[in-house]
Amino acid sequence: MHVGMGLFFQGLEDGRDDHDVVRGNLALGDQAEPRGFESIWTAEHHFSRYHMMPNPAQLLTYFAGRTRTVGLGTMVMVLPWHDPVRVAEELAWLDTVSDGRTVLGLGRGLGSIEFDGFRLEMGESRQRFVEYATAISEALETGAIEFDGELYRQPRAEIHPPAARTFRGRTYASAVSPESAKIMARLGYGLILIAQKPWEVTVRETAEYRELFREMHGEDPPKPVLVNFTTLDPDPGRARELHDEYAMAYARSTIEHYEFTNERLEHVPGYEYYAGLRRNITKHGLPTFNRFLADLQMGGTPDELVEQTVERVRALDAGGVVNLFSFGGMPQHVAQRALDVYAEQVLPRLQAIDVDRSVGPVTAAQSA
Repeated sequence: MHVGMGLFFQGLEDGRDDHDVVRGNLALGDQAEPRGFESIWTAEHHFSRYHMMPNPAQLLTYFAGRTRTVGLGTMVMVLPWHDPVRVAEELAWLDTVSDGRTVLGLGRGLGSIEFDGFRLEMGESRQRFVEYATAISEALETGAIEFDGELYRQPRAEIHPPAARTFRGRTYASAVSPESAKIMARLGYGLILIAQKPWEVTVRETAEYRELFREMHGEDPPKPVLVNFTTLDPDPGRARELHDEYAMAYARSTIEHYEFTNERLEHVPGYEYYAGLRRNITKHGLPTFNRFLADLQMGGTPDELVEQTVERVRALDAGGVVNLFSFGGMPQHVAQRALDVYAEQVLPRLQAIDVDRSVGPVTAAQSA
């Protein structure tokens, strides 16, 4: 199966400045290709230390120049926060300089702090996503962008250089609500799955998405990408300590960043799903939800992580997994040890299992 590495520039540690967090994650990313990972990914966030990455395409262009074969994935670029023309140009450029290694992940955003910082109306995000995504996907296929929508109007403009090859089969989206899933299927995208729901619900909804996609397009969608905030250690006791400290801290930071307990989300068009989430948090208590969110992430000993990953990838019929090793206030030496153990004791075993699974079409460089 495909195994990738994700970079999460999260600065939760007291006494560690932003630049040190960046340097530490870049050092991890430089190890991805030589240690056998098949892709490098990063997400997009703004205006806080939750994840300090304003432009995934910029970081991945940096890594395009430092690597030869790994895929370069966005998980995700949040379209309502961007000018679609610039997104199309940046992605086409990244794809050109990487010789077609880009894997595109898109989303519509959830953080109120980010919509406020960009002076955008959050209730327009779903429509903006649909219009922007349609225009960008078409531009990456044709080499020119134009659109006449309700919120987005763009006269024809050529994209130079164009993308190295088609983005069909290597474009994904993050969809949490059922309404968003319908939109992503219509656009022809695969799914990026970052666990936020009970596991059985994620499995069921992924299968439903596959059937919906088949009905719309007469073929299967690209196999999903499973993203995991990964803790592990050969010692079972230490592995549990790492999970309890860092996965819990990551989950707590996610609740705070997205303001899951804030009533505001219930009154924003397109985010009705989160009203039910807030009711569940109120019913069961914030500590219980924090634990639930943390325990959705896989962790344990190397043997346990192999077993969990294979089980989940097969249950989802996913193409593979993307692992993040630095998060939740984790010191650099702890993240480095997690990467070392994974690369030596987990990665080779996973890559020998279900070798037909992949994420996006394989490029000539990756095949070689």
